[in-house]
Amino acid sequence: MIIAAVVEIKRLKTAEEYNLVDKPDVTIPMSVWWMLPQYMLFGITDVLVLVGLQEFFYDQVPTELRSIGLALYLSISGVGSYLSSFLVSVIEKSTGGSGQDSWFSNNLNRGHLDYFYWLLAGLSAAGFAAYFHFSRSPIYNRRGTI
Repeated sequence: MIIAAVVEIKRLKTAEEYNLVDKPDVTIPMSVWWMLPQYMLFGITDVLVLVGLQEFFYDQVPTELRSIGLALYLSISGVGSYLSSFLVSVIEKSTGGSGQDSWFSNNLNRGHLDYFYWLLAGLSAAGFAAYFHFSRSPIYNRRGTI
């Protein structure tokens, strides 16, 4: 999210530099390669997290409840999408109105997606801190090797 925020700041400065702020239909003269680091990092973390979650829910749930564990694993995406949609709606209502553009303005050059990315980075840091705190308390199942 930090990389996405920095790239968005660069995009907004480039739009301002070329006087394209009020021309939302014009392509900003930035290379598409600016997006590569964030998408590579997102792909790598997605692979590592999703595989780790699947292994955790399969391995640490009692054998009798394994199907529920896998259902919980699959429900994470649904709950995450719902919370993301809720967050976007709240931000849209709280930052827009009274004649000012919201963070998600129809004109992206007037919006502030960089603020949204910084907010997501902060929420991710808080989530990581909570994970780090709670990951120290459970007693993990130890399975024998085959």
